[in-house]
Amino acid sequence: MSIALKRAPRRALSPVRWLAAAVAALSFAAPVVAQAATVNVVAAENFYGDVASQIGGRHVAVTSILSNPDQDPHLFEASPKTARALQHAQVVIYNGADYDPWMGKLLGASKQAKRATIVVADLVGKKAGDNPHLWYDPATMPAAARAIAAELGRADPANKAEYDANLQKFVASLKPVDDKIAALRAKYKGVPVTATEPVFGYMSDAIGLDMRNQRFQLATMNDTEASAQDVAAFEGDLRKKQVRVLIYNSQAEEPMTKRMLKLARDGGVPTVSVTETQPAGKTFQQWMGGQLDALGTALSADK
Repeated sequence: MSIALKRAPRRALSPVRWLAAAVAALSFAAPVVAQAATVNVVAAENFYGDVASQIGGRHVAVTSILSNPDQDPHLFEASPKTARALQHAQVVIYNGADYDPWMGKLLGASKQAKRATIVVADLVGKKAGDNPHLWYDPATMPAAARAIAAELGRADPANKAEYDANLQKFVASLKPVDDKIAALRAKYKGVPVTATEPVFGYMSDAIGLDMRNQRFQLATMNDTEASAQDVAAFEGDLRKKQVRVLIYNSQAEEPMTKRMLKLARDGGVPTVSVTETQPAGKTFQQWMGGQLDALGTALSADK
């Protein structure tokens, strides 16, 4: 099933208020003294920041804006601190596809001719209305990494060879993740699963799972009310065990999500938690690999 996705905040934000504060911060912020030979990088999401750190190594200083795995990213509201970080950034990375629209507004308020901006959605041909959870698509991070290495090389030509070498190491380090995807696909292609939101959608497609209840997922993501028919279909899948696994976004457990989780657990349907933000203390590779391992365990537990 193909459904157009639209990113919508879970609460009405106050764009005028935070943008005014951001502009004020840009006007009066004290200068920041950058370390010698350090490229200042700002990433809207911490998984892109992690990739920049892996490629840049000791030559970059990375600030990640969304970095709390216990926070619902949909509720994020930009602040003057965010604006100050952007003022001194030489490379900015953000997701795009309407996942982080506040970043475009802040960049518009912080003009800087020498700043390079990487919009990951543009790299992989995605736009507003597409599923914005691009980092779960196995094709996304290699594309993002190549763009990051190129911009770091332009900002700091003296260390370009090191950035290029680290890019190759990063791409090679994704092979275990790709191998896990291939193994799951070989074993579970076509197996029906469901999810409370389309966070894991691209990864589910890569594995070849039969993802059900996509209209319900869209409603949850956009904080709209799912139709009675869609709710009943979701509940029926769980009660009748017509799906092997329920995948849920643990950063956005709304009342309806909690209700579906209870139905799944009462009915003996295994559940798998996924997040929109990379957990502290883990690399992108470890994060993805761990979630794939959890999925494999859940899929094998209910035969």
